[in-house]
Amino acid sequence: MPSEFTGKHVTVAGLGVSGVPAAKVLHGLGAHVTVVNDGADERARAQAAELESLGVTVRLGDGDTLPEGTELIVTAPGWKPTKPLFTAAGQAGVPVWGDVELAWRLRGLDGRKAAPWLAVTGTNGKTTTVQMLASILKAAGLRTAAVGNIGVSLLDAVTGEEEYDVLAVELSSYQLHWAPSLRAHSAAVLNLAPDHLDWHGSMDAYAADKGRIYEGNRVACVYNADATGKPSTEDLVRAADVEEGCRAIGFTLGTPGPSQLGVVEGLLVDRAFVEDRQKNAQELAEVSDVDPPAPHNIANALAAAGLARAFGVSAAAVRDGLRAFTPDAHRIAHVADVDGVAYVDDSKATNTHATEASLAAYESIVWIAGGLAKGATFDELVAGAAERLRGAVLIGADRALIREALARHAPEVPVVDLDRTDTGAMLQAVQEARRLARPGDTVLLAPACASMDMFTNYNQRGDAFAQAVRELGA
Repeated sequence: MPSEFTGKHVTVAGLGVSGVPAAKVLHGLGAHVTVVNDGADERARAQAAELESLGVTVRLGDGDTLPEGTELIVTAPGWKPTKPLFTAAGQAGVPVWGDVELAWRLRGLDGRKAAPWLAVTGTNGKTTTVQMLASILKAAGLRTAAVGNIGVSLLDAVTGEEEYDVLAVELSSYQLHWAPSLRAHSAAVLNLAPDHLDWHGSMDAYAADKGRIYEGNRVACVYNADATGKPSTEDLVRAADVEEGCRAIGFTLGTPGPSQLGVVEGLLVDRAFVEDRQKNAQELAEVSDVDPPAPHNIANALAAAGLARAFGVSAAAVRDGLRAFTPDAHRIAHVADVDGVAYVDDSKATNTHATEASLAAYESIVWIAGGLAKGATFDELVAGAAERLRGAVLIGADRALIREALARHAPEVPVVDLDRTDTGAMLQAVQEARRLARPGDTVLLAPACASMDMFTNYNQRGDAFAQAVRELGA
């Protein structure tokens, strides 16, 4: 394919999920590609060998030096803007794109119709919402895929052989930072809470990168009408430069106003994409069609429905898509009931905002929490959940931060502090939680922390919890 990249010297920054496809695509378009990578571990060496066999130059162990002659950098989303490589690029006038930016510019390059993007971001809930959206779109008979930060390369989606009618795209703040020309059909920001501030530098910068998802939207900017704080998701909509006629569409767990989706008497309803929205509403689904029907997950469903309706999808397809959707593991997943106590795995709740939503879903909780705090504080989280806590079992390297917050804001809640960080601590944690729990309670793994002090990732942590629960019932 003749392209603007033919003969161009392009540096790809970082191997991995985004870097390897980017290098392959650019090489296939005739670019002279050099890949730079900070690490040189076994996985990196294997990826380098694969790319070098194609004729791509790879430099391992040096991700800071700008290769001579570079005309464009395509970076992995997680590389910080403050890296020396990007400082050098700025001084040399070399543009920096992310893989999302590259994918956006390559849409339709081979003459096929470019599939529009329905894009989703937010501090929490992105993956679930995008998967719900894809399920709804498929129920409508549309060719689609859930792609992006969900772990499926956008580059593969836009340059592969399969053609799509529309794409459900999950975007992180990192990806949006490096995607200046992205213009979605419609987009949603689910929520905003402090996260990745070490990368972005401030909450305002983090929110601004999230807000980029609304730039140039053609049909709808979907926002969380229940969100509090500044800036809110609605503030990001107000600040966005959109196409003429693009609408602001709110979603709420309460009764929706005009141009909103919401909940009325156990039903998800639409007062945005109906005739005479001042007087009319369209039933979309029952709350029980959402799995699980926790408040934050109902909000995810409403956001997905809003994007689907903006694309012209019927109410019946929204219902059918939500019914067909099965959530990923470790996302507020019911593991078992033992002696009248429910055990729920929300290992994916790796920050305080996600854990706040998880705790709000249950009335009486024995909370298993702790891990790597990543600079988080827990006072607000604990104060908001104190009345729901039957007890707490703390694990992990930074458990003292949660223990101190409990002492300040929930001093009457019994706390078990497990002074161990080996993976076997989870079995003991579940046993201690069982001792604290009473019939009707929920033992909830919602750590509010990252897992890498004890586990490879949150998946392994959740698996350890589920295995420990199974041993209780054996």
